[in-house]
Amino acid sequence: IINIIIIIIIMDRALNKLILPLQQGPDLSLGQFLKTVEECCPQTAYAVKLKLHEMANGELKDMEYFFYDLPNPYIAFDSEAYKTSVVGLFMRHMFLAYDKLSFSQVYKLYKSLQQYYHSHYAKPSDGQVGLPALVADDSDMDLTNPEDAVGDRIDKEELDTPLHESELSRGPLSQKQAEYFLARQAYLLKNDENKALKPAALQEELNNMLKFNPDFAEAHYLNYLNSMRVQDIFLSAHSLLHYFDRLILSGNEGKSNGDEGYGRSLRYAALNLASLHCRFGHYQQADLALQEAIRIAQESNDHVCLQHCLSWLYTLEQTRGSDSTVLTEDSVKMAAHFCLPYLASLGIQSLVQQGATQGKTAHKLMDALKDTDILHWKHSLSELIEISLAQTTSIWRMYGKSTMALQQAQLLLNMSSLEPVNFGVQQNNTEAFAVALCHLAELHAEQGLYGAVSEILQHLKEQFPPHSQHAKLWMLCDLKIQFERHMNEGKYHLAEPLVTAISALNKTEGLYRKAQVLKALNRSTEAYSILQRLQVHCEKTKCTEVVIRVMLSTAELHWESSGFSTALPLLLQALALARQHHLQSLASETILHLAFTQLMLGVPEQALCVLHEACIEPVLAHGAVMDKGRALLLTARWQAGNTLEAAAYFFRLNCKERLRDVHYLQAQLHRSLGQTSQCNKSAMLFRLLDQELQSPAPPVSMRL
Repeated sequence: IINIIIIIIIMDRALNKLILPLQQGPDLSLGQFLKTVEECCPQTAYAVKLKLHEMANGELKDMEYFFYDLPNPYIAFDSEAYKTSVVGLFMRHMFLAYDKLSFSQVYKLYKSLQQYYHSHYAKPSDGQVGLPALVADDSDMDLTNPEDAVGDRIDKEELDTPLHESELSRGPLSQKQAEYFLARQAYLLKNDENKALKPAALQEELNNMLKFNPDFAEAHYLNYLNSMRVQDIFLSAHSLLHYFDRLILSGNEGKSNGDEGYGRSLRYAALNLASLHCRFGHYQQADLALQEAIRIAQESNDHVCLQHCLSWLYTLEQTRGSDSTVLTEDSVKMAAHFCLPYLASLGIQSLVQQGATQGKTAHKLMDALKDTDILHWKHSLSELIEISLAQTTSIWRMYGKSTMALQQAQLLLNMSSLEPVNFGVQQNNTEAFAVALCHLAELHAEQGLYGAVSEILQHLKEQFPPHSQHAKLWMLCDLKIQFERHMNEGKYHLAEPLVTAISALNKTEGLYRKAQVLKALNRSTEAYSILQRLQVHCEKTKCTEVVIRVMLSTAELHWESSGFSTALPLLLQALALARQHHLQSLASETILHLAFTQLMLGVPEQALCVLHEACIEPVLAHGAVMDKGRALLLTARWQAGNTLEAAAYFFRLNCKERLRDVHYLQAQLHRSLGQTSQCNKSAMLFRLLDQELQSPAPPVSMRL
């Protein structure tokens, strides 16, 4: 009984949620309407089918009886159709309109109902011509008396379901329907782009809408948002300018604020244009538009607009590689003074990001983020809470604390949004979610869990389609994971084509991986030249992580020519840089390189001491599977028992080249101990891998 009651309550709630969208949306075909109602409440859908069948296949009196049989909104106190309810108001409007119809108009309405019903069940494939075209225009289904100049018009209603291309371009919509359509599509573009119309279909509908009303400002703004989805800079700017032009011409701003309303539209138009150019990387045009917005805002003494301008000003400075700390701090102070918590929090998050790249300690950054989180929860700033968690995930990952990064990513993904849920959509396709999922995929790839990686990337592809704004994040993530996997497996011919794709999304990452491939193919001179150019570029742009990785790759090139003494100062410089910026993961990797170099220089005791004192614990706690395997393999030269565990790590990554090294060392060890059978087994495994790889095995002593 309890379960039945719960089901009834859930069905009632679902039906109640459908009522308002049903009255506000554009028209639906009968099939789409019945399908949507059936998904919500099969019993109600069945009752609707029966009633429609009875009226459409009956006589005119059946439709008249339907109106007389409906509950009276004036006296039905215990019904959903009470006069003050949404349904009651609609029924009162319908009754008044129906009572005004003449007999001929009632008959025409009945014939239109029959056509609406039978057109759904008609099958053109049967060779039938179909029913006579009784409906000539949209007015046939209206309960409006055309002779009554002041007669109200029944609004065409639709259930809250995604619109498809078949529903588009069916003539002009009413103002109410158009506003509902625009609001719904804008909300879906912000919160769940997959449920919105496809870019081409939405563009077609907007063109149709603007054809009937070119001065519809909101339609121009949605056109701007739609153009941003496909990175169309020309149409985006065109639609944005048209939006503000129509806004001024409509007088909506001026009616309430006089001349100030027009000025407000102008300065925010310039500000939006600046943000548009900044997004497309047109920084000079963005700067010009921003200066114009600042000038107009200063003339009008608009402190709020000036604060938005200041926020974009320090953002532009950051993109140019300049130190914008002072500007950001000023922005935070002024935003707090004018009680603008959103801008103040954004400024603090920007300062945290700058602090992370400048080598600030983790506890200082986390304290700053903690203060902003208090502000977020106080003002229910859901979007900034998500950004804060994604930023914390990135910071922990940069510092090499993979466990903490994993925890923060999971916290974000399992957090319920504070945003109101409209159209059955949760806010889960923001940039913060994309960043967290990409970190999650890379963390799993580092542990060799490629099955989980595939599932995460598949979810990213579904949630962020290729044409969407944040799709580049998972595209780059996917390419990097594929590249590292092919390199680990020694499939350099598969890794090489990925370099071009990575370069298209990130030139720096692409150039670094091109050097990695060239180094693996023994084209050392070309690889060294690229690494030197890349290091100079990254030092100018203050990309410390890439600088350290370039130094490590350069040291490996020195190893190939037995230049261990040349590699030593480079590794010490990389270690100092990593420790200065608190990059534990890169510091541990640098120590691995340093210990290997010391081992080759003939100071194995010092190498083992450095390895155990500063590297083994962080690597085993937070490191990738590759780093764990390399650390244990290096230690295995002293502790032969660790070769088995190292082999397990390399086996998980299918890293056959290093598995070959492990089997070689095991064969040497068993031979020295007189264990002939174990020695033969390891030698056989080494021989099989050597034949499979079909490449000469470098001396084990020449590889980390």
